[in-house]
Amino acid sequence: MNFISIDSVFFEYDNGYEALKNINMEFNLGEKVAIIGQNGAGKTTLLKLINGLNKPSKGNIIINKVNIKDKTTAEVSKDVSYVFQNPDDQIFNNDVYSEIAFGPKKNGVKGNSLKKIVYEAAELCGLTDDLKKNPYDLPYATRKFVSIASVLVMQSNVFLLDEPTAGQDKIGIEKLQKIIDYLIKKNKIVITITHDMEFVVNNFDRIIVMANGQKIIDSNKKEIFWDEEILNVARLKQPYISSLAKDLGVPGQPITIKEFIKQKSSDLYA
Repeated sequence: MNFISIDSVFFEYDNGYEALKNINMEFNLGEKVAIIGQNGAGKTTLLKLINGLNKPSKGNIIINKVNIKDKTTAEVSKDVSYVFQNPDDQIFNNDVYSEIAFGPKKNGVKGNSLKKIVYEAAELCGLTDDLKKNPYDLPYATRKFVSIASVLVMQSNVFLLDEPTAGQDKIGIEKLQKIIDYLIKKNKIVITITHDMEFVVNNFDRIIVMANGQKIIDSNKKEIFWDEEILNVARLKQPYISSLAKDLGVPGQPITIKEFIKQKSSDLYA
């Protein structure tokens, strides 16, 4: 049975704008999925439905065999953790340690057990030297990892990441990759929405494309990024490497640098 089932879900804002139309999706434990599409496609609205911040106008969302329609966000958060796009919407404590410790502390974790999970999350997020600092004395990119660490300690089954690469440099993106790999090894579900196509092709095999509040396709990266019709409908660009391969006539539809080099080398020695 799927851990998350989204069944014929619609969502309409109070002003009458229909942001989601007949969404059907399923997610299983141990799966990482990227949801992509232009602004206004419905990606963030969908994530806010999965974590209970919003409720479907029609349809049902089943998480861990429970319909969350009548559940509070706090109740849903036992299974679902959400990292907001802007960390400043999430951070409110005066030091990094307190920020990371807040959730588990509220759940009754204390003493050495609390300290252990805080330090583990801090180490994974590169924050061990920042635990006594005020989060707002840290750069935006680092604050992003403070917000990530504060949900890692909750040990939920589902992690929703909203534009995690925004403001990150190469080191930050590598850190994000490490965190996602860690969560998948723990058999968690990671759902990411992002405009960073290079990050998508380097980290996700399953990709869902959305446009105008609807799911366009749920497939693998090669099928999606080499289908001009899908890219046009969703107003997406190919990853740089794929675009370069197309311009140079490199065969094999590469979508990563490794694939490009392999195909280009084969072409040279053919």
